[in-house]
Amino acid sequence: MAQASTSPKALRRRHDREIVTLALPAFGALVAEPLFVMVDSAVVGHLGTPQLAGLAIAAALLMTAVSVFVFLAYATTAAVSRRVGAGDLTAAIRQGMDGIWLAAILGTALVVLTLPTAPWLIDLFGASDTATPYALTYLRVSSLGIPAMLMVLAATGVLRGLQDTRTPLYVALGGFTANAVLNVVLVYGAGLGIAGSAWGTVIAQWGMAAVYLIVVVRGARLHQASLRPHAAGIRASARAGVPLLVRTLSLRAVLMIATAVAARMGDAEIAAHQIVLSLWSLMAFALDAIAIAGQAIIGRYLGAGDAEGARQACRRMVQWGIASGVALGVLLVIFRPLFLPLFTGDPVVHDALLPALLVVAVCQPVAGVVFVLDGVLMGAGDGPYLARAMLVTLAVFAPVALLVPALGGGLAALWWAMTLMMAVRLVTLWLRARSGRWIVLGATR
Repeated sequence: MAQASTSPKALRRRHDREIVTLALPAFGALVAEPLFVMVDSAVVGHLGTPQLAGLAIAAALLMTAVSVFVFLAYATTAAVSRRVGAGDLTAAIRQGMDGIWLAAILGTALVVLTLPTAPWLIDLFGASDTATPYALTYLRVSSLGIPAMLMVLAATGVLRGLQDTRTPLYVALGGFTANAVLNVVLVYGAGLGIAGSAWGTVIAQWGMAAVYLIVVVRGARLHQASLRPHAAGIRASARAGVPLLVRTLSLRAVLMIATAVAARMGDAEIAAHQIVLSLWSLMAFALDAIAIAGQAIIGRYLGAGDAEGARQACRRMVQWGIASGVALGVLLVIFRPLFLPLFTGDPVVHDALLPALLVVAVCQPVAGVVFVLDGVLMGAGDGPYLARAMLVTLAVFAPVALLVPALGGGLAALWWAMTLMMAVRLVTLWLRARSGRWIVLGATR
């Protein structure tokens, strides 16, 4: 009843404060994560080209594994925020602990699989004879940090569900700093070479996991939540995660198809595509930060039984997504003369790059809405629909993208196909949002 007396302007301000409070620290944490690989690359790059090539292959394998299991953060955020909205912090933390236990189980299984199959995985990437030994060393050592990486994902989801995105930011910054120092000390000070870089990353990852566990355990003790694994809770976390896993794999397939098509066009096109994809990914971090805020806020409203509050928050976040997309697109166009020379001095690559970059700029408002609605539906626990929608998107995108070189299209045409992919996502997500079927009230979906 109190909400009905709140003016629309005051309501917008309240939503804006919540979105900014959650999204800004989330953006910082998201940007800090890829900096781990950048630091490793900077340190190892001075050892030699074979070492850097080995690192690139091993890091690609590790980052793929982490991106596939990002559902540990998303599903945990939705489950915990619902219980927070329902006023049951004990159940919220207990569900979060089950998500962390699931991460530990999956991480251990991945280590067991990776260690014996590491040579085969590296051969699959077509590593050269000189790079293979370094890739093998880095992958085997770094795989020991996979359980920590997955537990960090799940614990991040717990804190986001508890409406706390500041702690993940601090932990990410601390982990980045520790990783940078350890890399220099172990690679050069201890003379361990590429193995030192891998060990530095593993130590930093386990340090981050330890900090998260301390925070979550303190919360569990404060609210008298059990720390023991519960089979039913772990199964519930896994069931919620499977549709999001399908969604993520479908999205990864889209990106892999786009890269494969660009590679067929020639060296200049694949080089330009990699630059465009890097910029697209950077802007995605900014939009994903709003989506993360959406996950936490929507889950809380639904858990509290406030359907109208969830609808109003969704509308406001869509407005934020549109405005952010427009701003990012304009900034990309305005500042392109400044940052493009940082990536390449090759005029052929530059000529291929510029038209594709303009396509990306035009697409950003669409991307803004897509990311926000993705976050809203994740926060609502609507994973099965997200999985089906992404499979439809993949089915539309794949033949169009594969036809681009056959029809004589260049890199810009490929990125128009990527824009089509985002448009299909927009339609599927918008239809779901308008239907209201995602609004399921209560502490569990």
